[in-house]
Amino acid sequence: MSRAALLILADGRFPAGGHAHSGGAEAAVAAVRLTDAATLETFCRGRLHTAGLVAAGLAAAAAAGHDPLLLDDAADARTPVPALRQTARRLGRQMMRAARATWPAAALDALAAARPRGAHQPVVLGLAARSAGLTPLDAAYAVAYETVSGPATAAVRLLSLDPFDATAVLARLADDLDAVARRGADAAERAAAEGTDALPAASAPLLDLTAQQHAAWPVRLFAS
Repeated sequence: MSRAALLILADGRFPAGGHAHSGGAEAAVAAVRLTDAATLETFCRGRLHTAGLVAAGLAAAAAAGHDPLLLDDAADARTPVPALRQTARRLGRQMMRAARATWPAAALDALAAARPRGAHQPVVLGLAARSAGLTPLDAAYAVAYETVSGPATAAVRLLSLDPFDATAVLARLADDLDAVARRGADAAERAAAEGTDALPAASAPLLDLTAQQHAAWPVRLFAS
């Protein structure tokens, strides 16, 4: 195992398409719910403990060797909004391209063939982590961090927020990131005996509603 691989996978410059997505931040800014560093922290903490926890469980399970097709079905069941399912598969397709170029593996090829329109991004990320020799906990960390780093980066662009303030928000979320990553990895371990029902299924209805509304905007800065 190389921890350097985790740095590569979690790097915002890894060409997996995340820079084009705000994780719901653009809609939150438009609704005046996200206005400054304090509200960014609140937004990111809520997103981390809902969508981030679900993603952490899925990614950890994929890294642990669970059937990625069953996990993809589980991700669908946990993503009730069409706009977010489409986004997750679009990001998964781009992640797959980057992962196959970086850590070629038969498992990635098989999932790409089975889901030509893209599997859910956390599942692909977890499989990429496994291909890179990383642990389920590593995969959970990578996807949990992406859950909050994306909105933080988007807020800098949307609000002209000071990048130092945005980075300080991420630093203050460190304990939450630790907790969510561990919960995701623990759930993935239980899934070996209990199946995908053991994986987190936390919901964020407001994120779901605003994502569907955002998808219909005629003009937007971010794809989601």
